Amino acid sequence: MEITNFKKTTRKYFETALNMHEAIAKKADLTGTDHKYLGYLIENGEMSAGDLSKISGLTTGAITGVIDRLEKNNLVKRKFLQADRRKVMIVPNIERANQLFSPIFKKLQKDTDLLISSFTDHELEVVHRYFESATEIMEGMSKKLQGKK
Repeated sequence: MEITNFKKTTRKYFETALNMHEAIAKKADLTGTDHKYLGYLIENGEMSAGDLSKISGLTTGAITGVIDRLEKNNLVKRKFLQADRRKVMIVPNIERANQLFSPIFKKLQKDTDLLISSFTDHELEVVHRYFESATEIMEGMSKKLQGKK
């Protein structure tokens, strides 16, 4: 395959993935950003707004807006710590998230599993290596752009 075609396909894949996640979010009356950061909370469990800000790269003010919208949709709740009432943990509502997103992701996972099963072990190793390496490149670029080392 020609490298130019590979680059175009890769770019189209990432654009399509972004568009799909925006469409999924919109179906649940969320923004793409809200959906993405809800995913961080579901994946990592409860965390402070500051921790979510560090993971996401968003300012704490922007994170507050995300949390407000997620809370309004009953997808997270704020939990005040007894030891320090100034510290607030953000707790994902997994049950509510599953109600909203399970039907969509169930179909997506089924189709993805079918696609994956069509590849040989060697092909999967190559694809896996590409995505791991591409992820490292993007993480490095994100850190560089945020002034982190």
